[in-house]
Amino acid sequence: MAAISFLGDLLQTISDRGRDLISFGRGDLARTASAADLAKLCEDLISRRGEASGVALARLVLERYAALPLDERLAFLGLVADEFGADHAAVEEAIAAYRAEPSRTRLGVLHEAAEPRSQELIRRLNLARGGTLALVRMREDLFVLKKRLKDRGAAPATLDAVDSLDSDFEHLFASWFNRGFLVLRHIDWSTPADILEKIIRYEAVHEIADWDELRRRIEPPDRRCFAFFHPALLDEPLIFVEVALTTAIAPAIQPILAHERETIPARAATTAIFYSISNCQKGLAGVTFGNFLIKQVVEDLAREIPSLKTFVTLSPVPGFRTWLDRERRADAPQGLTREDVDTLRALDGDEWRHDKAACEAVRRAMLPAAAAYFLRAKNPRGRPLDPVARFHLGNGARLERMNFLGDTSKNGMRQSYGLMVNYLYDLSAIEKNHETYANLGTVAASSTVSRELRTNLPPPRAVVLAEAG
Repeated sequence: MAAISFLGDLLQTISDRGRDLISFGRGDLARTASAADLAKLCEDLISRRGEASGVALARLVLERYAALPLDERLAFLGLVADEFGADHAAVEEAIAAYRAEPSRTRLGVLHEAAEPRSQELIRRLNLARGGTLALVRMREDLFVLKKRLKDRGAAPATLDAVDSLDSDFEHLFASWFNRGFLVLRHIDWSTPADILEKIIRYEAVHEIADWDELRRRIEPPDRRCFAFFHPALLDEPLIFVEVALTTAIAPAIQPILAHERETIPARAATTAIFYSISNCQKGLAGVTFGNFLIKQVVEDLAREIPSLKTFVTLSPVPGFRTWLDRERRADAPQGLTREDVDTLRALDGDEWRHDKAACEAVRRAMLPAAAAYFLRAKNPRGRPLDPVARFHLGNGARLERMNFLGDTSKNGMRQSYGLMVNYLYDLSAIEKNHETYANLGTVAASSTVSRELRTNLPPPRAVVLAEAG
């Protein structure tokens, strides 16, 4: 940490001296009052060769960008998307040269010519102290711009340019945030308060109401929390996972989060339940952290607590209610029988949860529907509809168990009628499951899940076509 701080101070000194070299001071900063002015500074930035002046100018651009109102920031990003693409004449020339004499050297020239200037701009902006975090926040603004343009029906060329700029960010972030740079840290009650506050704020699965609730999740001996950090974002977690150490696979989240519960010694635990995984930085969407995080935590916990034999998740099913409601109202449902459709009409009200017979009838119809959702319903790419399922199955996990009314909170009922699932991370089968899923799209599922699937449903291909359409 001291070395990183020293490097930051050194960059600050270079930036301050560079500001004198480029003759920009606070007065100039105040006069740079529009997106167009900022775009001109960016042109100057990518044309410079001096390191000191480049650092200073990058810092100036980022400071000015942060001071702009949102509409001006979006206008600036639109200008970068439109004006900082590749030099098409240079690309054509490089293509012609490569066709005339194919070689690795000329292919390299073509590659360099085809790179958008926006990539070099992003690299140079990253020279500034705090540049990496500023660029992550800039990409968050870019997401806002993309949505606005789509909502307004912008021209295809404009949408393509903005999508290309987003790809530039994602490409560079994937390199800057690769696994080799990530640091795993155990989050406990001694962790600095500013980081703990961010854990509360960034929790995306099961809301943390206050500091007392956070303490209940990280301080007891049968609870753990781990987060990935990056050297350029010292106090900003990238992703974190909350873990419950138990003696069995939990079928519901409320007992895990209960205020009053009996704790167990860590050495008595046989099962580690990953019950919440939260990505913290929206600007890093598309950059993979979760698979590395889970596997690293599994390794660390297995080493710390030898009694642990089972590693599972207790996961939400965010797309299930939308899919089930569509199926219930379809003329030709693909994942439900007509009898199930009739039974699940009870879901249109809330009384079924308080009637034992009605609740059991819904359970008998919902679990087979859930099996169809996980095992048969596909997106246009032939993968499971559920994003959480795609994540864990892609990591090599197995769909182990479906839990009726596993989450009876308002959010749980809203997104899945309370359904939760357990994905099992069997260390001996992870690689095999990952390969069969990646190559064939095969969903690894336990016999308990497979047995729930109705045998009198339409052919699986009909499900794929229905979802693709």
